[in-house]
Amino acid sequence: MTAHPSGLVTEAFEAQRDRLRALAYRVLGSHADAEDVVQEAWVRLVRQDEASIGNLAGWLTTVVGRISLDLLRSRQAHPEAAYGHEFADLVVTPADDLAPDDQVALADSVGLALLVVLDSLTPSERLAFVLHDMFAVPFHEIGQILGKSTDATKMIASRARRKAQATDRPAGTGREHQEAVQAFRAAALSGDFEALLRVLDPNVKLTVDTPDGVVVTLGATGVAAGARMFSGEAARHRPVLINGIRGHMSWRPDGTPLSVIAFTVAEGRITGIHIVVDPAKLASIHLPAPA
Repeated sequence: MTAHPSGLVTEAFEAQRDRLRALAYRVLGSHADAEDVVQEAWVRLVRQDEASIGNLAGWLTTVVGRISLDLLRSRQAHPEAAYGHEFADLVVTPADDLAPDDQVALADSVGLALLVVLDSLTPSERLAFVLHDMFAVPFHEIGQILGKSTDATKMIASRARRKAQATDRPAGTGREHQEAVQAFRAAALSGDFEALLRVLDPNVKLTVDTPDGVVVTLGATGVAAGARMFSGEAARHRPVLINGIRGHMSWRPDGTPLSVIAFTVAEGRITGIHIVVDPAKLASIHLPAPA
């Protein structure tokens, strides 16, 4: 028989909902997944004997952490399902009037650029880093989620911190990003294969969200060979921030969205290109075409 939580427990859960959603989002990088995790935590709470819960906030943090960790590990075990997850929720904001430094500040202020940094971590590192450094969860509690000792958990979090500090944020420097993208666009338009190879990182990843699914191309040669797709970009476009990463959005002549393209740049070379052409995803963007 399913238990029904008391009004006090329900009220206490609702008071924790925003924090739990923020925690799950930081770990998973997807608003939809975060909502699912929080809902699953509620389902487990309903089934739990209230008398066995000493600290509801701590119990919920542990449950959300464990569910999120399972999802992260599932992505790692099935990488084909993880491609493009960082763009599962499109947050597009205009960047026409922002100076490069202001664009970086805006991306960091909403915390979206950090998600790409977190993607460089293993599931255990990411969970430990988020829970301890962002939500001040004690190491012994994180260790219980990871199945590790407190000392081992401290080492995992320390390693994650060093990795995160060493990883270039996708915004990069404004001038570096702008010059790399301009060089890429010029080379694509002119069909200059050698110039494309010079601006692309050897391990660049191109991800295209299409109505039929996600298509991934790895390596500079493959990306450069398909670069003519960029030469047909609509004339109506504007610079935008796409989940904290600078790029462009394009529109058809009738004003309907055609695509969004986000470029990740590190050390003067493009390391990632993410293109969304799926009309279903583009429909969620309410940004007018430039006049």
